[in-house]
Amino acid sequence: MDFKSIKKSFPIFMIMAVFSVSMVFVIYSIINPEKRLPIYNPADVNPRLVDKSVKHVRKNHKIADFSLMNQNGENITQEDYKDKIYVADFFFTRCQSICPIMTSNMAKIQMKFKEDNSIMFLSHSVTPIMDSIPVLREYADMKGVIDSKWNVTTGDKKHIYELARKSYFAVVDEGDGGDQDFIHTENFVLVDKKRQIRGYYDGTNEEEMVELVEDIKQLQEEYKKK
Repeated sequence: MDFKSIKKSFPIFMIMAVFSVSMVFVIYSIINPEKRLPIYNPADVNPRLVDKSVKHVRKNHKIADFSLMNQNGENITQEDYKDKIYVADFFFTRCQSICPIMTSNMAKIQMKFKEDNSIMFLSHSVTPIMDSIPVLREYADMKGVIDSKWNVTTGDKKHIYELARKSYFAVVDEGDGGDQDFIHTENFVLVDKKRQIRGYYDGTNEEEMVELVEDIKQLQEEYKKK
């Protein structure tokens, strides 16, 4: 093939090369799809966990606005978690069964993201009358809570229980948040910067804690690509 023929064929070669590269990329994307964490709406969750008032919701679910008091007596709202990825749970300071394990695991995850200001944690007391601010302060000190990253909170019981049942879908049993109502759950809930639920994890299970850490990192990668 002489130089003139090569020159004439060059555009065709370029088109073929671009097409080949594109096909390789498409095939690779099909074989290795980009991992993305699911977004949970009420209809996607075990129906036993979802309050009947929101079971029909299939899209755009977000954690509701909240107002709680933390271990320093500070009012904590959704604004303190704006543009943050966070992990939420429900506990009580006198718990001697699953809560110590959960809190220990939350503390370990806190330390893994100690220097990352985009990651925070939020614990809700399910016995808010007993878990006063001084009690929470002592508990936070004992458990290694970093105040700037982790709010251990108390507040109105009905408000907290409604968050558990209608926002986080963290508990199986129904109730009205009254004096006799009591919830006890091992669930950790991963929430993204848009206040959407992106994962559920057993806070007492070491393997699921490893998965939670990896999912937090994956969620961070999602935001880097936007």
